[in-house]
Amino acid sequence: MDTHLLQESASRPIELLSRRRLLRRATCRAPWLLVLGAVLSLPSLPLLAAEATNSAARLDAAVAKQIDGVFAEWDNTRSPGCVVAVSRGGQVVFARGYGMSDLEHDVPNTPDSIFHVASISKQFTAAAVALLVADGKLSWADDIRRYVPELPDYGNTITLAHLAHHTSGLRDQWSLLRLAGWREDDLITEADVLTIAARQRALNFPPGKEYLYCNTGFTLLAVVVKRVSGQSLRDFADARIFKPLGMHATHFHNDHTEVVRGRTSAYQPRPGGRWAISIPVFDTDGATSLFTTVGDLLKWEQNFVEPRVGGRAFVEAMLVSGQLNNGTATGYSLGLVTEKPRGVVEVGHGGSDAGYRSDVVRFPEHDLAIAVFCNLSTMQPRMLTRKVAEIVLGPGLFEPLPPAVAMSEQELKVLEGAYWNELTDEVRRFSIKDSKLVAEGSSDALVPIGGGRFRAGKTSDEIAFPAVASGGVQELQVLSPPLPVAKFKRVVAPPQTREELAVFVGAFFSSELEATFRVMVTDDGKLEWRQARGEPVTLRPLMRDTFTLFNAVTFTFTRGTGGTVTGLTISNGRVRRLALTKTGPGQ
Repeated sequence: MDTHLLQESASRPIELLSRRRLLRRATCRAPWLLVLGAVLSLPSLPLLAAEATNSAARLDAAVAKQIDGVFAEWDNTRSPGCVVAVSRGGQVVFARGYGMSDLEHDVPNTPDSIFHVASISKQFTAAAVALLVADGKLSWADDIRRYVPELPDYGNTITLAHLAHHTSGLRDQWSLLRLAGWREDDLITEADVLTIAARQRALNFPPGKEYLYCNTGFTLLAVVVKRVSGQSLRDFADARIFKPLGMHATHFHNDHTEVVRGRTSAYQPRPGGRWAISIPVFDTDGATSLFTTVGDLLKWEQNFVEPRVGGRAFVEAMLVSGQLNNGTATGYSLGLVTEKPRGVVEVGHGGSDAGYRSDVVRFPEHDLAIAVFCNLSTMQPRMLTRKVAEIVLGPGLFEPLPPAVAMSEQELKVLEGAYWNELTDEVRRFSIKDSKLVAEGSSDALVPIGGGRFRAGKTSDEIAFPAVASGGVQELQVLSPPLPVAKFKRVVAPPQTREELAVFVGAFFSSELEATFRVMVTDDGKLEWRQARGEPVTLRPLMRDTFTLFNAVTFTFTRGTGGTVTGLTISNGRVRRLALTKTGPGQ
């Protein structure tokens, strides 16, 4: 099978180092293809940048030039790129496009280009539910099965608030479909999501116990809007949110065949400077599928300052953080994340689907909002919005990142290896590259900042390797306040002969995925995973009976009486220990 089908995030693994980033980035659907090459560095063509002409105010020319410099690499006619817009005091003071919207037809990106913005959609889905709550038609405390009885009864009530705050424990829809063998270009409908969600017989954790980003919850909220209001989410949001705010280029896109004038295409790089079209094929919304422009989105951001939709109480409710059962605030409210990573309050959300990347952030203390939409899978718009903010607000406003400290290659060498989280089944592997510590699958080195702590590249996300009195480093900690520290223990894969691996050979079936998989041993003595759709993939040993794929999927074989293998479990970040039963030989 195709390797990308089981891979959750191998093309942006550094983000997996921090649950704060997981909380912040809000990925709808991870890239389906491995990034095979980097975007070529191309000469800047300043005249290509398409600029908005209807702004009442402008940034200082020197400031605008600095922003152009951030996007100069993509300001050409041979590459996809981005569109950025900046508003202050409710006025768009800068809006410009860089690179191409459509490479096949030589259409440039402009401030009027319409983008699929992936998980930025979630705040509008939550807003639609919040409006129905204000109308008295439902409550955040309602059981989801009251509106979606197709879901199993897990013995614990899952409320609408659990869905909106990512504390439901439900398994993620994209992860399930990927595990079941769905491909990037398979059409995915709302009915498909409901069907696979209804087949699940277990939760990742009891509702309210943990925070774990889950797209399924927002698809279900879209279903709730439709069943309670009698309108699709698209029609409801259009009538109650988009039209009142003058967001005329915005809609929930629930028909993948619909023609949208001004829509961008999206791309992934291929070797030799070539490009692959990478556009999601969805007839489902709620978790994703919002089409909008940077200018329209900044109108919505201004609604938090001067409420025209919902009123002040509605806006304040949108910003209330979710809480775990023990009272811990998660920092994730209704489709929005509030944090203060470098001394400045930020409220925003990001999005990632296929080749689309997007981020919007508001700095309420400074009456500043920034939106960056990109149509290239290798872009990191969250970093771009912060670079633009530093330019507009001045570099002295943000707390500096902890400075790097020197560590020898010998000191870094003891940190190499694999680390496993026994709660989530997640895996992190580290190796030395060019005398620096690198998370496997990432091109960005970890920056040592002292005391066994590292930050991820140019971000404020941190991990730590606690010192131990003896026996070397045995633990990795992911630091994600306000959430609890995630602990990973060091593991070592035992050597295994071909004969020892042969006990895992067999056919394995999952009723929850409605799929059969086969495990084989290759001629060169490696364990191989096979399913009907796609090429075989090799599993990498992690510890006894446990193997991984791209550090993103964990396979653990289960044994019965006498040590006979009877099944296995699969975990991939947003799905934990989904059980398969051995049904026969793997031939």
